[in-house]
Amino acid sequence: MDELSKSTQIAISGMKVQSQRLRVISENLANADSTAQTPEGLPYRRKVVTFRSELDRANGINRVAVDKVRPDSSEFQRRYDPKHPAADREGYILSPNVNPLIEMMDMREAQRSYEANMNVINTSRSLLSRTVEMLR
Repeated sequence: MDELSKSTQIAISGMKVQSQRLRVISENLANADSTAQTPEGLPYRRKVVTFRSELDRANGINRVAVDKVRPDSSEFQRRYDPKHPAADREGYILSPNVNPLIEMMDMREAQRSYEANMNVINTSRSLLSRTVEMLR
């Protein structure tokens, strides 16, 4: 496998993990306003994606992969709403630990990483094309 193909394979792995990250972020945003239906129930818990390096010995490259999609252990938010079915004796309900501002910043970072990997692929293809033209 030549170096340009290797760089393309690495960039493709980066795009895959960032697309998974975007899926998790969109799930977090979609559930940001959800609540439990009973006083004992828990609301949606934010999810976080972690990555790991994965060695491809056959091709001699390190790719990035999703290690885990794990729940965020930060505290739930408490909001006073005594008429809600999930309110406790004091009138408070638990809200998800999702901060839309943080999710939007994470989304923008994932988008930029995805675009950077796409630029690597486009540059590799362009260089390969120019090399083939020079050899003709």
